[in-house]
Amino acid sequence: MIALFKKEVSGFFSSLSGYVVVAIFLIATGLMLWIIPDTSYNIPDNHYATLDGLFIISPWLFLFLIPAVTMRMFAEENKTGTIELLMTRPISDFQIVLAKYLASFALIVISILPTLIYFISIYLFASPSGNVDAAGIFGSYLGLLFLCSAFASIGNFCSAASSNQIVAFLLSLIMCFFFYSGFDLMSGLGFPNVISNIIAQFGISNHYASLSRGVIDSRDVVYFACLTMFFLLLTRFTLEKRKW
Repeated sequence: MIALFKKEVSGFFSSLSGYVVVAIFLIATGLMLWIIPDTSYNIPDNHYATLDGLFIISPWLFLFLIPAVTMRMFAEENKTGTIELLMTRPISDFQIVLAKYLASFALIVISILPTLIYFISIYLFASPSGNVDAAGIFGSYLGLLFLCSAFASIGNFCSAASSNQIVAFLLSLIMCFFFYSGFDLMSGLGFPNVISNIIAQFGISNHYASLSRGVIDSRDVVYFACLTMFFLLLTRFTLEKRKW
């Protein structure tokens, strides 16, 4: 499993794809937070030592970038037929799924790590220096990692369900959008408040909103853990169907 994980991670950075994903994320967030004027996200213009804008922008960027990362995970193996060879190795189906999921998640973490420079910047330039809600910001980072974990598991499932990378990308994009915003949209269709609240609880956005404020609620953590595990098991089931 570790060997497969290392292979997938090195595969990202042996081509331009991994660098492109990291670069797009950092350039987009950097422009929105520091360069483009007159936006609600621009930190210097708003004169507040906060990274709220980063945690509002990031889910929408990852909505496109994570499917781009995961689309090749299984789809390429399905297309070339190497998935059968991989499944003959002394490694379980779930270990294959977990290795590919962890590899895609690792790339996402690598893309997020440089944004700590943003935190250091607002920490140093706050008035007085250090006058920032560090605990809240790192709680928000944790929420972003949970969201990325869920997106990565959805993306891996979509990749396993297709042998075409473009189809896997589009399917993953649609499913990630549905789980992020779809339930919120459904909850606003005029249902009674009790039913609307229940529907909203199934969506990622409702739980991410709480975590992005730095509030670590066990219910949100359990939600993301269950959603991630559900799609990992669904991916394993998709692989196991080949043996039937």
